[in-house]
Amino acid sequence: MLNISRHRVNDEVIQKYNLQALSTLSTPRTGIRFARMMRVIMVIVVVTLFLPWQQNIRGTGNVTAFSPTDRPQNIQNTIPGRIEKWYVNEGDLVQAGDTILALSEIKDEYLDPQVLSRTQEQIEAKRSAITSYEAKVVALDQQIEALRSGLQLSLQKARNKVDQARLKVANDSTDLIAQRTNYQIAQSRLQRYEVGYKDGLFSLTDLETRRLKLQEDYAKLISQENKLGISRQELINARIELGSLQAEYQDKISKAISDRSTALSSVADAQSELSKLANKFSSIEERQDRYIVKAPQSGYVVRTLKAGIGETIKDGESVATLQPHNPDRAVELYIRPTDVALVNIGREVRLEFDGWPALQFAGWPEASIGTFGGIVQVVDQVNSANGQFRLLVSPKPGEEWPEAIRLGSGVYGWVMLNDVPVWYEIWRQLNGFPPDLNQKQLDKITGTPKEEGKK
Repeated sequence: MLNISRHRVNDEVIQKYNLQALSTLSTPRTGIRFARMMRVIMVIVVVTLFLPWQQNIRGTGNVTAFSPTDRPQNIQNTIPGRIEKWYVNEGDLVQAGDTILALSEIKDEYLDPQVLSRTQEQIEAKRSAITSYEAKVVALDQQIEALRSGLQLSLQKARNKVDQARLKVANDSTDLIAQRTNYQIAQSRLQRYEVGYKDGLFSLTDLETRRLKLQEDYAKLISQENKLGISRQELINARIELGSLQAEYQDKISKAISDRSTALSSVADAQSELSKLANKFSSIEERQDRYIVKAPQSGYVVRTLKAGIGETIKDGESVATLQPHNPDRAVELYIRPTDVALVNIGREVRLEFDGWPALQFAGWPEASIGTFGGIVQVVDQVNSANGQFRLLVSPKPGEEWPEAIRLGSGVYGWVMLNDVPVWYEIWRQLNGFPPDLNQKQLDKITGTPKEEGKK
């Protein structure tokens, strides 16, 4: 019994039971101090249980650059070649456009030192061929025009011949009709003379004269019929010549048009070849400019990935790693999938960088020492290869991160959430419950205001 009560019974017990040994006992001062200390500690613990505690989500990561252009990049050559000279060393600070290394050609088709001038000669020759083909097209156009003009003239001439033959046929037809009339009259007269000769009215001489006249008229009739037949044949021949003339000229015009199409095709082929040669010329010029590998932006040459002189490299192969100068730093922080729903853009984060001593009180960030503030800028929509979700954190306005921090440095971070009592946080941790979010924060994450949800 510690006998720490204010009401002491020692004297009463000693007097009643005459216990002299009990009078020799006394309560140590340390026991009294310990009891008072335990009371104070209990009061402090009880008070502490009702103090506000800021919930948080822990995560680890590393320092990176917020913009992809500020992250380490590999410098690649665009053409295959052989390394002739290095112009930088590892750790050098280079400016955009500075020479990294020089290459020489290894492909057979580009080894000729006069390849540009020879390609230019081919271009000029192809241009001359195009000019010749175009001149041929112009000459064929003129030939086609001349043939069409000649066709019109020849057709007009042939039509005139047909008209003349038609008129001659009409003339000969009229003459034939007149000759037949004369022949019929001569036959009638001969008959009358024969009757008159029998009656003695005409002499034999007159009768024979009429007979001769009939023979002459008959001969003229036959001659006129033949003449008419010849005229009709000439008319047919004139019509045939008119048709054949058009076919003949059409054949010549078609051949000239075919030659013109061939010439135009040759022009198109030559222009295609000229375009290919011009493209080849430009490619060779661009290729010769790429014998020098230059820095795409200002930064530090972190590491050279190729070594030596005379080493052959392929196109698109990395030759060095460049870290851009003055990157816009950020932190890649990885958190568990169970916590990603509690994080939204704009959340405050406390960061502890490797190499910077810090004393962190996760629930009381105001009491932390050596930590740096950040703001969540990006929350990945899908998880990373390690199964966790990545957050991109930028510096908090008004809190500068140390300049000596390098990209790739390790980081330990706390995403700050709500304020809750300490006892609630202990109870939550013991039961394995996730941190809490109030309705306003839930609406901000889901994008659904409370009023709209009720509607």
